[in-house]
Amino acid sequence: MQKKYVPLVVFLAALLVLAAHLGARMTLSAPTFSYAEEKRIYLTFDDGPSTVVTGRILDTLKQENVKATFFVVSDRVHGREETLRRIVREGHTVGVHSASHVYSAIYASDSALLADVDACAECIRRVTGVTAHCYRFPGGGSSDRKRQKALLEERGYKVVHWNAVCGDEEIRNASAQTLVKESVRTAGGRSTGGFLMHDSAPHKATAEALPEIIAHFRAQGYTFCAY
Repeated sequence: MQKKYVPLVVFLAALLVLAAHLGARMTLSAPTFSYAEEKRIYLTFDDGPSTVVTGRILDTLKQENVKATFFVVSDRVHGREETLRRIVREGHTVGVHSASHVYSAIYASDSALLADVDACAECIRRVTGVTAHCYRFPGGGSSDRKRQKALLEERGYKVVHWNAVCGDEEIRNASAQTLVKESVRTAGGRSTGGFLMHDSAPHKATAEALPEIIAHFRAQGYTFCAY
C-alpha cells in the first residue's frame, strides 16, 4: 500500500470502530415499555347520608385528596341536606340507591322499582341540583335482575356492582383493623377494585378504617377514582 493512503485507511478504520461503539451504546440504552394495566380503586359508600359517619369519611377523603361515590337513601336525607350538598361540593359522585331501602316495597314490581328510583333521584336533584347517573340495587345486583338492569340502563343509569368489600356489613361488630384486613383480602390483587362500604350511622368503624385502607392501596400503586 502506498504511504499516501495510510492516513485515509486509519481514519476510516477509526470511524468504523466509533460507529460500532456508538451503536452498542444506543442498543444498550434503548427504552423499554410497560403495558401493565392501570390499577384503580373505586370506593363506594351505601345507605347514607348520616351526620357523623359521612362527615368523618368526607374529612378523610378531603385530607387524602381521594374522590368516591355515595349511593344515597333519600329517606335519610331530611335534616342532612347540607351533608349531601357537601358530597357534591367536594367533587364526589352521588348515585341513586333507594328512597326507602325496604326490599319488599322496592322489588314488588318493575313499576315499584322505577318509582323508588325516581323518588330518590328527584330528592338528589332538589337538594343538590345534580342529576344522578349511577345506580346500585339495594341488596346488590343479581342474575334475576337482568331485566330491571336493562330498564335502568334505558333510562341512562350506569348500574354499579362491586367486587370487594371492607366487611362492615358482613362481619358483625368488626373493628377498624378487621375492616382493613378484609379490604385487602377481598381485593385479591385485582387491577380494578370496586369496594362496597357503608356510611350510615352504625358504621363508625368504617370511617375509622378508611385512612389505613387508602394508605395501603396507594402504597400498592392504585389510583382512586369515582364513577
